[in-house]
Amino acid sequence: MHYLLIYDTAPDYLERRGEFRDVHLAFAWQAVERGELLLGGATGNPPDGAVLLFEADSPEVPSAFAKADPYVLNGIVTGWQVKAWNTVVGAQASTPVRPAATAPR
Repeated sequence: MHYLLIYDTAPDYLERRGEFRDVHLAFAWQAVERGELLLGGATGNPPDGAVLLFEADSPEVPSAFAKADPYVLNGIVTGWQVKAWNTVVGAQASTPVRPAATAPR
């Protein structure tokens, strides 16, 4: 199953993230190496949040990530939520659904 971890960031996120960025990135790459985190990054330009895509058996995996993330622990991320994402289209969809043979093209 795919899960989105959605971060709300502090208004001074850009100014403060430098202090914790390397440890946050190392933490995220460890999750990648475990096969949990597929993609992650800031949203907006300038950044106003972040989204991380997890593949896991339970929402506890992204929740545990957030609870231990240096950005969360140091108040750079001010809030977060995990949403199940029922992916149905694409090579990495967790539950692929193909159109019926009679579907219009």
